[in-house]
Amino acid sequence: MGLFDKIKEPVFLKDSTKDEKIVEELEWLSDLANENGKKQIKQEIKRIKYGIIGEKKIEFELKNSHIPMFVIHDLYLEHDGLSAQIDYLVLTKKRFFVIECKNFYGNLTICDNGDFIRTVSYNGTTKKERVYSPITQNRRHLELIRAMRLNEHNNFITKALFDKYFYENYRSIVVLANYKGFLNNKYAPKEIAEQVINADQLIDYIRKANSEKGANDLFEKQLEDLAQYFIKCDKENPAAYLEK
Repeated sequence: MGLFDKIKEPVFLKDSTKDEKIVEELEWLSDLANENGKKQIKQEIKRIKYGIIGEKKIEFELKNSHIPMFVIHDLYLEHDGLSAQIDYLVLTKKRFFVIECKNFYGNLTICDNGDFIRTVSYNGTTKKERVYSPITQNRRHLELIRAMRLNEHNNFITKALFDKYFYENYRSIVVLANYKGFLNNKYAPKEIAEQVINADQLIDYIRKANSEKGANDLFEKQLEDLAQYFIKCDKENPAAYLEK
């Protein structure tokens, strides 16, 4: 019997305490560092803690969604020499969502060419800078999942069908978890603007996507098997977080 035969609420199959452990290690390392090192470590701890708060906001929204789903947090995948660190993978009976958590500060503009421009004001000085597109980043995550899942299909017909409907079934979402600035997406391409949302919009986004035409209607066992597939594929991230 699958989990969804018993539970009608979100099921968290994998949570993560990785960042909390990194903070503990950095605090220990701070005692050994010189003054310049202590300053850098303090900034790194601040950044990580800010990220933890952002991911907790997403976790809160998912846990209180009352949608039957499997949630995998902090999923690290490798395939064919490539890797992807996925903040949240959400699997519902209708569609699957790859969530990238971002903690931008300042005002954010999405240009008509898809560029992300951040504007920060400090002590009367305004600075604009281009930031790496989280849409591009999450697209790479989707491509890796697509390659992994295609590799699981041995039948030509099922492989072709999977590939044809992949981007209907797997959706990319960039969630601005701690965002307090102004988001200007007036001139952003529609397909990009629709993928960038605030944390309090996440559940409405999932419900809307699941109500659109062409959605799956998986059996509970199928969904559970897919979730367990990703859990088995999860690897330890080899990144040496303290080297710098």
